[in-house]
Amino acid sequence: MRTNVIISGGIFHPFDESSEALASLLREVGIESDIVGDVDAGIGLLSDRKADMVTINALRWGMMTADKYEPYRAEWAYRMPRSSRDKLTAFVSSGGALLGMHTASICFDDWPEWGELLGGCWQWGTSHHPPVGPVSARPTGYAHAVTKDIQPFELNDEIYHDLALEADVEPLLVGTCEACEGSQPICWARSFGNGRVVYDALGHDAASIEHPQHRKLLVQAAMWLLEGRQ
Repeated sequence: MRTNVIISGGIFHPFDESSEALASLLREVGIESDIVGDVDAGIGLLSDRKADMVTINALRWGMMTADKYEPYRAEWAYRMPRSSRDKLTAFVSSGGALLGMHTASICFDDWPEWGELLGGCWQWGTSHHPPVGPVSARPTGYAHAVTKDIQPFELNDEIYHDLALEADVEPLLVGTCEACEGSQPICWARSFGNGRVVYDALGHDAASIEHPQHRKLLVQAAMWLLEGRQ
């Protein structure tokens, strides 16, 4: 049995439901997940339990960009301490697996290296997204195990625009919607040190995760991530 730590929680998204849906899906392919709401405690489990994978399915950042976040700051604002940054980086670079779901690209905005680890991140003042609605997703044609035999599909979700991507990121999936400004990269896979990373910008809710083609993509992402586990 492989082990996974899902770091979950935040505002404006049904993280309880989506994390449970993801854990259930991974359990079907032999990956047992602990769902943890405390970011630092979850990162601590990576070494304490020698987990194989960590999944960020959360929306945790400093919340200092707009007054509209003021009601949520006391409960949800988060700045990652150096100890957690070092543990997470060491986990992945030494051969661990990292799956970033949807809002993971917005997390940890006080940690510049987070975008380097994940492969891309939200740029405050530049990145944005239309409301949740019908999204069309299609593979880019770049051959990779994560998107093998994935067919174009449609689902309800939200597409993040104008993320800051690392130069070595090769998008595996792009998405469009009626309100979108052209196609946007919504999935990629990469190596970081001896570890592997997948970012999936879909997954706003459990219904997204349970879409048949999205389920297939997530299973293949997990298998590829763990195949590289040192």
